[in-house]
Amino acid sequence: MPDSNPNPTRPARQRAAVVTVSDRCSSGEARDLSGPLAAQLLGALGLDVSPVIVVPDGVRPVRSAIEDAVAAGHRLVLTTGGTGVSPRDLTPEATESLLEMHLDGLAEAIRRRGAEHVPTALLSRGLVGVMGRGAGASVVVNAPGSPGGVRDAVAVIGPMLEHLFAQLAGADHPSGH
Repeated sequence: MPDSNPNPTRPARQRAAVVTVSDRCSSGEARDLSGPLAAQLLGALGLDVSPVIVVPDGVRPVRSAIEDAVAAGHRLVLTTGGTGVSPRDLTPEATESLLEMHLDGLAEAIRRRGAEHVPTALLSRGLVGVMGRGAGASVVVNAPGSPGGVRDAVAVIGPMLEHLFAQLAGADHPSGH
């Protein structure tokens, strides 16, 4: 049960899944550096992070991994890899049809943050959006497949997560701005 909480006086931690998208990592030719880093950074934010899933590039494996993570009760699914412009970079295509709401401002902020240090970060086509509606909705983030790209994505979305989850559950907007 994804939201079970043994201590009802303390809110349950949100569950997160990390999916590394890489032909080379999935075949064992390369070591996954970005997935474990994403899991570590999300854990440091207080999320309950499942073991990293590694899938090959391609629409089907990526879409299936995201769908499986959401079905398992993960409120955040962060993919890393497959967001560039090479022929096998299909993570945004796999994600697009799953999203009910796009959070384009967050995707652009991730690119801008990356471009401060690596101009080619602007070539990332990663999406950020929401699957589902209401309290059970999940946030999906396509991060670039590099440790720096993962750091940028988590730095951008991290401060937004609590508010984002509350809004998805129907909370009022805070007064002020």
